[in-house]
Amino acid sequence: MEKILVIGCSGQIGSELTLELRKIYGNSNVIATDIRPAPAEISESGPFEILDVLDASKLQLICEHEKVTQVYHLAAILSGNAEKRPMPSWDINMRSLFNVLEIAKEIKLKRIFWPSSIAVFGPTTPRYNTPQYTVMEPNTVYGISKLAGERWIEYYFNKYGVDTRSLRYPGLISYKTEAGGGTTDYAVEIFYEAIRHHKYECFLGPDSALPMMFMSDAIKATIDVMEADASKLSLRSSYNVAGICFDPKTIAAEIKKHIPDFEITYKPDFRQAIADSWPACIDDSVARKDWGLDYVYDLEKMTNLMLEEIGKKLKK
Repeated sequence: MEKILVIGCSGQIGSELTLELRKIYGNSNVIATDIRPAPAEISESGPFEILDVLDASKLQLICEHEKVTQVYHLAAILSGNAEKRPMPSWDINMRSLFNVLEIAKEIKLKRIFWPSSIAVFGPTTPRYNTPQYTVMEPNTVYGISKLAGERWIEYYFNKYGVDTRSLRYPGLISYKTEAGGGTTDYAVEIFYEAIRHHKYECFLGPDSALPMMFMSDAIKATIDVMEADASKLSLRSSYNVAGICFDPKTIAAEIKKHIPDFEITYKPDFRQAIADSWPACIDDSVARKDWGLDYVYDLEKMTNLMLEEIGKKLKK
């Protein structure tokens, strides 16, 4: 029987991934942890513990006591926030990963998932149809930590046999949790502000194209790569995943189809330079070939659902 530990269950990914894993493996078999209290739907539907992932002793105690077989390590300081606090962010992002890798090695966990990001790419990377294997020269704290992490998880696989799996997430879009300090978060904020005020001031310019992914597609891809036969995985650093590619003016135009008086203005901040260093669209053909990556949501379908669900949420 699988026993799964989710680290960072209160975050944008963790809050939805935890619930989906509980549907698959059973509520009692998915232990949710975070440094802060979890949403009620998580803490009340199955086991939950407060955990600072930098506390290696407690992390190992939980893994051993609960007989954990898989770990999804999602805790991190994201791109925008990491630029404000570089050294603490580096410490949290890297030391937490080493804690998980060392425990996985020592107690022989079956496999671990650790998310990478399109932030591993940089201004010298081809921006369009960015290949799986290409120049990677990130110029942000977050991107540097993710690139280093990719190298370390592959090292632990090759050196110690730790079954590591990872995706390079693009921007993630969800109606269930609001933005959390990332450069792509405008694509979540814009829906809330469109419904609340019929206007939005975007911190990126109108033509700043970036790859994005609707959260349910990201959750499915995450579970799919973890459940894939190990023999089918051709790499152990991190897989490109693409989703949908659009810029702020394009998503604004899609929203205007539903809210005709919606207006967008632009006031780029420090995150513009980060966005400019990232790909506009990604080649995810390796993931499609290796383990069958696919998507359900395009821009139109995603916009319809986001506006519908956020509208319900804000009326409560």
